[in-house]
Amino acid sequence: IASTQPCDVEVLNCEYGKNTIKFLRLHREGKKHFVKEVEVCTHLRLTSAHEYLDGNNSLVIPTDTIKNIVLVLAKKNGIPTLEQFAIDICKHFMTTFCQVAYVKTYVQEVPWQRLHENGAPHIHSFICVPDGIRFCEAEQCRNGPLVVFAGIKDLKLMKTTQSGFEGFYKDEYTTLPERNDRILCGELFCKWSYGECKDFDFDCIWNKIRECILEAFSGPPDCGEYSPSYQKTVNSIQMLVLSKVSQVIETVLNNTFYNVVDMKNLGLTNDKEVSKCSKHNLAWTL
Repeated sequence: IASTQPCDVEVLNCEYGKNTIKFLRLHREGKKHFVKEVEVCTHLRLTSAHEYLDGNNSLVIPTDTIKNIVLVLAKKNGIPTLEQFAIDICKHFMTTFCQVAYVKTYVQEVPWQRLHENGAPHIHSFICVPDGIRFCEAEQCRNGPLVVFAGIKDLKLMKTTQSGFEGFYKDEYTTLPERNDRILCGELFCKWSYGECKDFDFDCIWNKIRECILEAFSGPPDCGEYSPSYQKTVNSIQMLVLSKVSQVIETVLNNTFYNVVDMKNLGLTNDKEVSKCSKHNLAWTL
């Protein structure tokens, strides 16, 4: 059996890095405190692959050093926005280490919100509210532009009516009944690109896109809006977002399905009050 020689193999990618750097950044303005708890993953690709091919580590920046750099940047620069922090990390590695050919960093935030008591904001207490996780990515090749992405994930949404699924293709394998009144529930992932890094108001755009998602999913507060399918709901979200901003590139809505429990054998009429939950491994990407 012929053995493969190193000269016969082309190395396409040998990135490495540090995952799950978790920390809390506390900022004080007098007695009032502000917090950002984040998880950071930073990967590098070097200008050579000597450490991979030859075991020569002379150009390797240890992952422990990567972690320490992230923590020091958080201390020195703070985290004004997730996107700006990711930009700071990329710029540091590109300007400090000539052996770095590519850097990519991912940052996601723990959704802490300031606690309110009787309508008054507390100066130093917070509550974790799982209403969607904010994240961003930044990446740069040497001599190339710094590109920024942002998004929201794990945003769980539900409406208990104004949704159905009818008129779909049927054959001998179809068992799903048509429904014109069902619970629509899903977990949303949305990611968009800012392209080459420019002077964006990252907080404003993220909040605006989140508001568009909620509005398009639910419809007017007094009557809602009918959804004929998950696909059409995803499209409605995309169209509303694109009417406000032009960065959206991907939206995924994972289906959580609710089946109304048949209680006839129990002597009860169940008018959709009780439903069993079953998560489907389905997603729609547009």
